[in-house]
Amino acid sequence: MKVVIDTNSLLSLVRYYLPFDKNSVLFSFIKEKISSGEIIIIDKILEECEYISKGMVLSSLGFLAEKSFLKSFKIPVNTEYILPPAPAKFYRQIDNQFINGVIKNKLTPVEYENRKSDFLNSADMRLILFCLNLKKINPQQEIYLVTEETEDSNDSKVFKKIPAICRILEIETLNLPQMLDRFDGVDIEFK
Repeated sequence: MKVVIDTNSLLSLVRYYLPFDKNSVLFSFIKEKISSGEIIIIDKILEECEYISKGMVLSSLGFLAEKSFLKSFKIPVNTEYILPPAPAKFYRQIDNQFINGVIKNKLTPVEYENRKSDFLNSADMRLILFCLNLKKINPQQEIYLVTEETEDSNDSKVFKKIPAICRILEIETLNLPQMLDRFDGVDIEFK
């Protein structure tokens, strides 16, 4: 099983879970899963972690700021030149299925192309593309995208949220508690 995790999930982990991890069981578990490659962090996510909530993720998960750790375990995964497995089909899906049509209709063609370009370069899209490529390389392996987002669109963005796009692309999503539940080796109990 491989999971690719987004910024908000890492932020939730350090905000809401690690403060109760008095014996560093969860901390050690997460570090081990990242170093083994079972939890994958891509470049755009690590970059976002530097400035989201004043770098809280990197200060709480200090190993993600250690150059020797990152180099030893080839973290983060470089997605700078990542492409979709079937580019023509994927770009049609962006224009027809991943779009929030009501919002798109309010934009000029130039505004839409600018938003589309930003979306294609976003951490969310890089996560999705990375998962698609992992699925293509090894179709038998369980691949999950971990996000705290819900499918419901309530923020008036031009493009749908990660879970909605993943549903279309048949990429399974999990939230943080579901991810922790799927992994063997950690038994978290709150008293």
